[in-house]
Amino acid sequence: MLTLQDAKNRFSAVVEAALAGRPQEVSRRGKPAVVVLAAEEYQRLLAEARGRRGSFAEHLMAFPGAVDIPEGRAGARPRDVEF
Repeated sequence: MLTLQDAKNRFSAVVEAALAGRPQEVSRRGKPAVVVLAAEEYQRLLAEARGRRGSFAEHLMAFPGAVDIPEGRAGARPRDVEF
């Protein structure tokens, strides 16, 4: 893992390594901060993640505490409001 200062000083080498298929991890203040990787690899990871992702409705329905919602509107009626 490179420090941020080392990555700045050797940015061309960091990019070349990432393009060669070796993602470069960079730390800031001793903690992992970012990973530099080739754009092709990034696009592949995005496409893979999108392929596994379901719809938002499926996500909500998979919630562990989900309750059955009856079809149609609930029995609640709106309040009378005077303007």
